[in-house]
Amino acid sequence: MNLIAQASTFSGLEPTLERTLDLIGVFAFAISGGLLAVRKGFELVGVISLALVTALGGGVLRDLLLGATPPTAFSDVLYLVVPLGAAALVFVGHWLINQRVNRAVLIFDAAGLGLFCVTGAVKAFSFGTSAVGAVLIGVISAAGGGIIRDVLANEHPSIFHRDSTLYAIPAALGATAVVVSLRNDFYSGGVAIGVAIMVFVFRIAAMHFRWRAPMPFRSATES
Repeated sequence: MNLIAQASTFSGLEPTLERTLDLIGVFAFAISGGLLAVRKGFELVGVISLALVTALGGGVLRDLLLGATPPTAFSDVLYLVVPLGAAALVFVGHWLINQRVNRAVLIFDAAGLGLFCVTGAVKAFSFGTSAVGAVLIGVISAAGGGIIRDVLANEHPSIFHRDSTLYAIPAALGATAVVVSLRNDFYSGGVAIGVAIMVFVFRIAAMHFRWRAPMPFRSATES
């Protein structure tokens, strides 16, 4: 049973909606991975590889943790076609944004973050995880592909960098909102889309205003 069929058993949604959200997230993450590869000077294989890993990494981690095998990325052909198409689009059209590549990477990454925290939490909840477990799976699904992307591109993963703006926290809040709506039986397509937009806006605002997570207190004697 795929993500959408499982979600529909308790949400009453048409399967098409959540599958569409998932695939839009795949596309957004693939664009961010492909653009980072372009910025790093990767050739064709590198652009395709980084786009695929970014798009599918979080979802594969999610499915493996839930025991949903084979992962959706390998059982539904669209989950390969969409990121491959995104990689091709980046490869031939990246010049259109020229010096705005860095900004575009962050914007598409924020879009994927919002969408995947929703679909990840929904799938985890449908597999019978606890509320906390569903939130954690939502965050892993949202952040996993970006972490793998950054490691492969020899970048410091933004989620762990001391100077990075809020990343996991918007995803955690979004996943929590989804789980609360599921547990209280008011989850709907509007909720799913609204939460995804909220997380996207939160992430963009965090980058714009330089919002950061608190750091541990360090005394003056600590190096």
